[in-house]
Amino acid sequence: MRSSWLVTASLVGLLLATRANEGSGLTPEANAAGGIKADTGVPDEVKGRPINLDAKPEAIAFDATKTAVIVVDMQNDFGSKGGMFDRAGIDISGIQRAIGPTAKVLAAARKAGIKIIYLKMGYKPDLSDLGAPNSVNRVRHLRLGVGQKVVAPDGQESRILIRDTWNTDIVPELKPQAGDDVIYKTRFSGFFETDLDARLKKLAVTHLVITGCTTSICVDSTVRDAMFRDYLSVLLADCMSEPIGHGLPRSNHEASLLSAELLLGWVSDSERFLKAVQP
Repeated sequence: MRSSWLVTASLVGLLLATRANEGSGLTPEANAAGGIKADTGVPDEVKGRPINLDAKPEAIAFDATKTAVIVVDMQNDFGSKGGMFDRAGIDISGIQRAIGPTAKVLAAARKAGIKIIYLKMGYKPDLSDLGAPNSVNRVRHLRLGVGQKVVAPDGQESRILIRDTWNTDIVPELKPQAGDDVIYKTRFSGFFETDLDARLKKLAVTHLVITGCTTSICVDSTVRDAMFRDYLSVLLADCMSEPIGHGLPRSNHEASLLSAELLLGWVSDSERFLKAVQP
């Protein structure tokens, strides 16, 4: 236990020292990359070209053919009026602000030949995959009205967090397109009892660009599980949001990004991503 604490403390000290030397800006250096054979169907201008992304704690280079953009839970129940969060009185303005930058990232990623995978939180109509009767997942979600019948904005009957309803549809501005993958999940992590890992391995993906909500729950859980499986994750800070702790001196959003920067991956933003993927 003491040795683990010492390792973490040393890493924190190293990060702080690096920040002191470099300032608070993102560093311009990039890791070396190359020698990765591109898949077919990728635009010629990006084949074999390393993409150098300015990020914290240091810049990172990746190949478009070995990369996937993960869109976590950007669905109506979390980001739209009339969805679960909105009905529960949870502020969704931050999630809505993340939609615009995310749309630009997805457009640029598609143009660069980067795979896009959507994760959606959704349960079977009988809630048989919600968890055991006393499980935290079941109890806490039922408090938020999971399974309840509601009327969608178009007047159709829908149900909170139930698969194949308006509530679990991706917000219209980020609607999946042909060639994108969509995966339902029943827990916070996109890797828990899904085929996400198998799909990524089949595509030979090594790097993940993470967007979505919420930063400290489903995004964080997915990033941690990705790190445990040796994926290299870059979180785009303005393409995600966290209502929990919003307005505190240090929000949960900021705390999760700091954890990612220190131990779990890299942190960047949409502007730097768009600049990096331009041929």
